[in-house]
This record gives sequence, C-alpha cells and structure tokens, in this order.
Amino acid sequence: MYVLFEDNGKFKAEKIFSQADTTLQVESATGKRSKIRKNNVFFEFSAPEPTLLLEQAEQLAADFDIDFLWECAPEDEFHAVDFAQEYFGHPPSAVEKTALILALHSAPAYFHRRGKGLYRAAPKDILQAALAAIEKKRQQAEQQEAWTQAMIAGELPAEIAAVANHLLTSPDKNSIEWKAFDAAVQHLAISPEQLLLDLNAWSSPLALHRYRFFSHYFPKGTDFPEIELKNGWGQDFPLAEVQAYSLDDANTTEIDDAISIQAIGSQQWRVGIHIATPGLAVQRDNELDQLARKRLSTLYTPGQKVSMLPENVIRQFSLDAGLERPAVSLYVDIDLEQGLILQHHTRLERIQVKENLRQNDLDPLVTLEALNDPNQDLPYADWIRPLWAVTQFLAKQREQIRGKPENNNRVEFLFELEGEPDNPDSIVHLIPRVRNAPLGLITAEMMILANNLWGGLLAQYDVPGIYRSQQNMRTRMSTHALPHESIGVPQYAWSTSPLRRYVDLVNQWQIMAAAEHGVSARLVAPFKPKEADLFAIIGAFDAQYTAWNEFQQRLERYWVLRWLKQQQIEQIPATVIKEDLVRFDIAPFITRVPSLTEVTRGQKVILDLLTTDELTLTVSCRVREILPLPEPDQAPLLE
Repeated sequence: MYVLFEDNGKFKAEKIFSQADTTLQVESATGKRSKIRKNNVFFEFSAPEPTLLLEQAEQLAADFDIDFLWECAPEDEFHAVDFAQEYFGHPPSAVEKTALILALHSAPAYFHRRGKGLYRAAPKDILQAALAAIEKKRQQAEQQEAWTQAMIAGELPAEIAAVANHLLTSPDKNSIEWKAFDAAVQHLAISPEQLLLDLNAWSSPLALHRYRFFSHYFPKGTDFPEIELKNGWGQDFPLAEVQAYSLDDANTTEIDDAISIQAIGSQQWRVGIHIATPGLAVQRDNELDQLARKRLSTLYTPGQKVSMLPENVIRQFSLDAGLERPAVSLYVDIDLEQGLILQHHTRLERIQVKENLRQNDLDPLVTLEALNDPNQDLPYADWIRPLWAVTQFLAKQREQIRGKPENNNRVEFLFELEGEPDNPDSIVHLIPRVRNAPLGLITAEMMILANNLWGGLLAQYDVPGIYRSQQNMRTRMSTHALPHESIGVPQYAWSTSPLRRYVDLVNQWQIMAAAEHGVSARLVAPFKPKEADLFAIIGAFDAQYTAWNEFQQRLERYWVLRWLKQQQIEQIPATVIKEDLVRFDIAPFITRVPSLTEVTRGQKVILDLLTTDELTLTVSCRVREILPLPEPDQAPLLE
C-alpha cells in the first residue's frame, strides 16, 4: 500500500513500511525511510506506483477548468477527497483524487485552505477582488520586465526618469520602478550611479555628486528664512585704541578675526587677538541659534559657500575694515628677551579694523628673506615684523613641548572657478600656496595662542567648554581641558571662528561669561558643568563636520579631474607617501599606483595618466620614471 501525504508544503506519495497508532513509517522510491504523522495523510492507495501517480495527477490537474471547479464546489467547507467523488460522478481513482487536490491547492484565490485537505470556495466578491489583484500583479510584472529590458538596451523609460532623483537616496524598494532598475543594474553588472549616467538620467557626475549631498543635508534648499536683526550691537563697549588688521584668503567674506600688536617696552609686546562676536545676537535656543545649530558649520566647496549664519548676521558682526564692530579681545603681554608670556586678559570692546588684508596679495612680498633683512622694504612692516618675532617665539615654545619641529612645507591649493559650481564646464584654477609661508604661520600661531589661553580661562573658572584634544595620536572633542600633543599646548578650545563654526560660537558664549563674571561665571554661563546638551552638540558637530569635510574633499577631487582634462595633462610628477600611495605634486590628489614597487617614502616619480573617472573620482596611472632619491640634506619634508 501507498499513501499520499503532505510534508512541509509538498505533496508526496510513498510506500507504507509500518504503522503505529498515530504515525506511519514510509519508504521512498530511493529506499529512504521516514516517519510521518497520520493526520498529514490524504488517503491510501494500491495503484499506480507513487512516481507514476504524481506524474499522471499533475497532467490531469493541468486540464482542470478552475472557474468550473469553483462553480461546482460546495458553498461550505469541504474535504478534497469527498469533493472528488461528487465532481467526477463516480468513485474517483487515486490519480483523480490527487489531481483534484493539486488543482485546489494551485488556486488559492478560488479556494481558501482551512486545514489538511480542507477547503472552502472563495465568496464571489472576494474572488473578483483577488483575481483583479492577480491581474494587476501580472501587468506590473510585464511592465517591470519591459522597463528592465529598455534600460538594458540603453533607453530611459519616462517612469524611471521621474523617480531618478530618489533611486540613489531614498528608493521605494517595493515599487516596480525600483525593481526594474535594480534588475537592470544586476544584469549589466554596473553600479546604480553608472547606469543612471549611461541613461542620461543625470546630466553629469557633478550633478549626481551634488544632488546626493544637498538632497540629504539641505532638502529644502540652502536659503535662510527672513529674520529681522536689530542694529547697534555692543555700542556700550569701549572702543579699543589699537591698529588691527585682518588677514584672510581672497574669497573670504566673513571676517572672524583680526590682530593688533603694540610695543609696551624693550622687546616687550602686547598682542591683541580680536574675534567677531555673533554670540551677542545668536543666543542659546533663540531663533538664530536654532538655525546655526542645524547647520553647525559653514560648508566650503570649490566655487560655493553655504554659510552657517544668515548673511544679515554675518554683515552685522564681520570685522570689515573701517567699521566699528563688537569683539571679544585677548591681549597677551610677551617679553621676547626673557622668553616669557607675562600676562593675558580678555575683554569685550569695539574695534575698528584698519584694513582687511589678503594673503595671496602679500605672500610674494612677505618672504623669509625679506623678514630676515631689517633693511628690506616690507608692506605693513610695523605690524608684520614684530608679529613675526612673536610667532617665532610661540612656535619655539610649542616645539619644545612637541619634542620635534612642525613640518608644514607642503603646498596647499586654493580652487577658483570661472563659472557656476554646478556646471562641469566651468574653468577651474588651482592656486598653490605653501603652508609655512610667513603670513600663514603668523595667523595660525595667533589663533593657536587664543584657543589655548581661552581654553585655559574656561578651565580656570570651571566653565564648561568644547575642547579638541589629541593624545596617543587620537584626536577627539570633549568637555575636558586635555592636552593637544601634535600642536603642543595644554588645552585647545576652538574659539576663533564663531561666524563659521558652531563649536566656536558655543565657546564664545562661555568665554564672554568667564571674562565678565570671573569666579561666578559657571553660575551664569549658558552651559553649566556636565550639561547633557553640551555632549549632544559635540556628537552632532563631529558627525556633521566630518560629512561636510568629506563632501568638500569629494568635490575637490572632482575638480582636480576636470583640471587635468582642461590642462590636457598626460604626465604628472608625484611624491610617494608610502608603498604604492602617492600625492600629485601639482594638484591636491592622492591615489594608488599598483605598478609602483621598491620605492621609498618621499621619493619622486613621474606618472602617465591613462584614464580618469569622474563618478568614482579615481585615476588610472602607470609609472613612467622613478627619480633618484635626493641627498639627505635635501630630502623633502612630508606631513
């Protein structure tokens, strides 16, 4: 004897080997034995043999008219074996009973299963709805396949074009548009981005790079809402009697800082570091603070800037030349002869910057040779020469803590575009600038001094601030005044760019409280010790600042590739960083050259540029020439 039974959703027919009260032991055609429960059995039969039964039953089931079968079925719940006799009009054979079971099982829209062998015919209205859904699904499957085949053939269906903006950022993976697109991607074995570019869903890789970032971080655009801002901030502050200058890149429009210097004795100088004070208007939890806290930092990319603060706020507080502006000023008295910082103090005041200087204009004139020759003409000599002396003193102090000199002689590049930042045909210019140019060192040293001393001021009065520390080569932000080993200072709190960075703005609130209230500042400062919101700001800023920097670097790589094409550069000098990793000498670009072997860190090579990919932002290079290592005293310094 044989039995027809169900096992894990599959119908099987096998020979009975032995029986118990509730179970059967059955044997398959291959001789494999297994135990089954009797309540999984549909019926027993003696012929035909199991393999032939299923084969014949499947052929017969395929000939059933499901609509007619549904019309014949009882309205109430029924057992398939009982229905077989009524349907066929005679005692059904094992093949007929099995065929009916298979037919019922294959049409779940028509027959709702109620248990092992038990079914109920679907009510007419439910059946019609189910059949409509099945037909819709069939049509969608046909449409999905048609779209997939069109994309494989290089055609962009209008329906896919309509959702192209979302396919990379927020796809609806249950939609047939996504399923068709994904099927085409898998068939062609390319990236989703490349397929969209190949189909001209995006005008250029630049458009795609920009959309992915701005749609995520600025879904409503980069404009600010209209906010009224009163005038006359800091009018009651005393006017500083100093001659201060700012020093920035040519494209800087928000002037955060200015520097002054006064002689107070023989080889004694009072350095003034004056910082714009948007913290007067942007106060904790007000409307401006909510805007600034959402952006957390100004975004810089080639040809474009998205500011942290509205333009009317920037214009009220930027230290523009000739205008009286409120500032928080740090005055540091330094004795160069004794090599000592004598004292420092902080106060709120008004300053009038004499001139907004541009580093790119002055760098060719303010050279080390000119600074070392007191008889050589130097622009703004009364300001630059003493600042340079103070800079050398401060750098030497930090070097003693660091235990080694800083290597800042690598060339940096500024990007300038002739055209719009979203136009890939804009002409790009790379403007080189040496990091250790004297004016750059002066500015950097003064800002380090301010961030160090103001961090110490907060710690002195137990006023919480946001510090940037580095220990054991690990850089992190926290509320603790910890050393920054690579800079060589006991603490470092970003405070000198409050128009551009939210962390600096928060620290400015705290610094102003410390300067005004001293030992009682911790009671009146906007943020109190161990306040959870301060930790939330650190976490949010760290994540968003990283995202901003990554996008900036991504677009800079893109514009370097455009520059290489525009300049028709086919060979390029590079410097080995380590192993097969190199840095181009004439453009800010790092890449790997797999064919590069047996080279030393700092070695110069000449590369052939083979291909560039503006989507993946990569280049393909091969080694043309490996240059000899320089003499030891001429070895280049690398960062």
